[in-house]
Amino acid sequence: MSFFKRIFSSEKKEPVFNEQTKQSLDKGLEKTKTNFFTKLTKAVAGKSKVDEAVLDNLEEILVASDVGVATTLKIITRIEKRVAADKYLGVEELNGILQEEIAALLSESNTGDATEFVVPIATKPYVLMVVGVNGVGKTTTIGKLAYQFKKAGYNVVLGAADTFRAAAIDQLQIWADRVGVPIVRQEMGSDPASVAFDTLQSAVAQQADVVIIDTAGRLHNKINLMNELSKVKRVMQKVVAAAPHDVLLVLDGSTGQNAFEQAKQFTAATEVTALAVTKLDGTAKGGVVIGISDQFQIPVKYIGVGEGIEDLQVFNKYEFVDSFFK
Repeated sequence: MSFFKRIFSSEKKEPVFNEQTKQSLDKGLEKTKTNFFTKLTKAVAGKSKVDEAVLDNLEEILVASDVGVATTLKIITRIEKRVAADKYLGVEELNGILQEEIAALLSESNTGDATEFVVPIATKPYVLMVVGVNGVGKTTTIGKLAYQFKKAGYNVVLGAADTFRAAAIDQLQIWADRVGVPIVRQEMGSDPASVAFDTLQSAVAQQADVVIIDTAGRLHNKINLMNELSKVKRVMQKVVAAAPHDVLLVLDGSTGQNAFEQAKQFTAATEVTALAVTKLDGTAKGGVVIGISDQFQIPVKYIGVGEGIEDLQVFNKYEFVDSFFK
């Protein structure tokens, strides 16, 4: 039995997504999939076996799909070993081999075991601090997360601690009203840590299950960002000792390699424990999910595959790989 079949048959007992969610994922990855396999078909045209030329072409395709150079080389090296073991490996087997190796990489970074939106801790409130530069879909992701957690039966409170842009506060207010969850906010220019403190106090008083804190999306000065996020954490811990339980970095999947750079900057500025990759439906650069997960060894928890409120999904490696290769 192949590696891919082993890990999938041993861990995945049944389809984890309902039909609607799966169709949304399929549609969201369509551009990436079409772009990738169109190029791969051309690369193996006229070839009967996987040779050096095919691997060179595959390397170019993976890099062009924003899998990233380091992860691409890792994949190519693994395939080369398999080619060396089987001198007559046919090109018709290449898709299956790629599928296996990508599944292996996602397994190694512990990415994508969730099947639904659940709070990962027993005590409450679960505090999620969200970071990311402006324009990546950070506030929209927070709104959609609030919707999904509320839909799952949790009491959710939002904190508008991105106080450097009035638009950020107002946008989060719109999402809070739309979803029907309380929000704690202050005026533009207020101390972000003060907002976070007030949010957690309010959440504890309301016996909330989930608290989602928005933070400023600035990268122009890494030291200032680091100091600011550290202060927000310290102040939150005066109310909830273990807060934040997760720091979620939101990345725009359509920016490709720029998403790698943002991940590098934010992981240097604060301890990022989870990733959300947005806007995968509007790009052919979905390979960025594979590369970032592998290079930073941070779990991808959520992906955005459409503009609808239901189109933020928990990331599940089984369904992702299945949709990519089906």
